[in-house]
Amino acid sequence: MPWSNQGGGPWGSGGGRGPWGSGPQPSGSQPPDLEELLRRSQDKLRTVLPGGNLGGKGILLIALAAILIWGFSGFFQVGPNERGAVLRFGKMVRVVDPGLNYHLPYPIESVLTPPALRVNKIDIGMRVIEDRRGNTIRDVPEESLMLTGDENIVDVDFSVLWKIKLDGVVAYLFNIQQPEGTVKAVAESAMREVIGRSEIQPILTGARQNIENGVHDLMQRVLDHYGAGIEVTQVQLQKVDPPSQVIAAFRDVQAARANAEQQLNEAQTYSNTVLPQARGRVANITQAAEAYREQTVAEAKGQTSRFLQVYEEYKKAPEVTRQRLYLETMERLFSGTDKIIVDQGVSSGVVPYLPLDQLTRPQPPRPTPPTGGTR
Repeated sequence: MPWSNQGGGPWGSGGGRGPWGSGPQPSGSQPPDLEELLRRSQDKLRTVLPGGNLGGKGILLIALAAILIWGFSGFFQVGPNERGAVLRFGKMVRVVDPGLNYHLPYPIESVLTPPALRVNKIDIGMRVIEDRRGNTIRDVPEESLMLTGDENIVDVDFSVLWKIKLDGVVAYLFNIQQPEGTVKAVAESAMREVIGRSEIQPILTGARQNIENGVHDLMQRVLDHYGAGIEVTQVQLQKVDPPSQVIAAFRDVQAARANAEQQLNEAQTYSNTVLPQARGRVANITQAAEAYREQTVAEAKGQTSRFLQVYEEYKKAPEVTRQRLYLETMERLFSGTDKIIVDQGVSSGVVPYLPLDQLTRPQPPRPTPPTGGTR
């Protein structure tokens, strides 16, 4: 039965358009009916089939070809950095490795190929903009400004490297909707928590490694709690500075602290040099005093022992001992001097002021006068 063109046609295409809404019909012509369209389609199909006969055999060949094409549509390729997740009527059934694989054709099974082996990078607090002049870094203050534990503000830019766990493909696909947004939100929250527990001075100087490790561990715990199937490989601090509005004053404070630390180190070095020297001098004086004391005590004990021995001999023979002591004393006193002994009992007319000590000394040889001179 032919379709009537009244009322805009069966598809509401409006008057003057064909039954498929393909455009206006020539003026004065009627739209072809459905039987006519089917007949034309059969004629075109006969020209394609061998023998031009569309019977049961032709329909079977068409059905077999369609089945083969549908069956071959199940082959799929998983890239070297991907993992394949096969779904059967929307339910996860298996995970396949990179390479050529097969699943039942659509709509029975389908496949998702997330980049499970690729390491992804997310920048927080900054954006890298590529242009003709190269890469330009733009700061994002709403992400980078953070409050420290001692109520200071610090500007932190950092990057997070992450990838899908080898055994977490299913969790990555079905437990979270926006993986990159989730990782970014977790990273920013973890960094703010770690910075909030730290003071600004260690953050700006030597605590970078501790901060990176703390953020990494906290992010991994949160993502595992969400069941995200994501592994955080590394957290990299790119910049840790005071806010740009006060960075000049902060650098002056840092320079003053560095100068103070340098002076303290110099004073400590001087103290480490002077104190050992002073201790060494004290030890030397103490040892010299100990040696002098030992020597003096030993000499005193020796003199005492010698006196006691002489006294014992003196008690036995006082006159002889007294004479011997006198002679030994005189010998000790006059042993290094020039002396002349004059017997008082002999009056030989010796003049007292004559330099008798000089007469006893050997005279130097007199010079020999020259010989053979002119008269």
